[in-house]
Amino acid sequence: MSLAEDVRAALSAWAAPDARNEELRRAYLEHMDAHPDALHRSCAAGHITASAAVLDPSGAKGVLTLHGKVGLWLQTGGHLEDGDATLAGAAAREAEEESGIRGVVMLPGPVRLDRHWVGCCGGTWHLDVQYAAVAPDGAALTIDPQESSDLGWFPVDDLPEPTDDACRALFAAASAAVREQAA
Repeated sequence: MSLAEDVRAALSAWAAPDARNEELRRAYLEHMDAHPDALHRSCAAGHITASAAVLDPSGAKGVLTLHGKVGLWLQTGGHLEDGDATLAGAAAREAEEESGIRGVVMLPGPVRLDRHWVGCCGGTWHLDVQYAAVAPDGAALTIDPQESSDLGWFPVDDLPEPTDDACRALFAAASAAVREQAA
């Protein structure tokens, strides 16, 4: 299965938690139909990206990275790469690259979607597919200065500022998914 087929399958099988996410799910699939390069950053109309809220096993604390270009505390994530076999795998790769944590465990399926404008490629849309990832108990963080200005563990219900509503919503959804899985 190609990465494009995996992305399409992941989005097609996903049961969106609300009307907004269902609208985005359909829009992402339509975008892929209209743009054969929708998985690549070269797609000026916007491209699919993958991110993950990395949480401790209890779902109470999460890893945020201080994005060097944007200046916000955000989840790990980014562009899909040629070597990525699956969308969830891309989110896991980004989580491990940006946090330094090895062995994150991805929860099955996305937890939410977010479409946001970014400055990359001269300005375009990121059609972000967002996952929950569980770090091994006691995992230590390693800052890669090319990826982040800072990195830290924070209580999910008290994320640092500045951040944004999309990040807060992702961590709330991811925390609920981790806690539900643990129950």
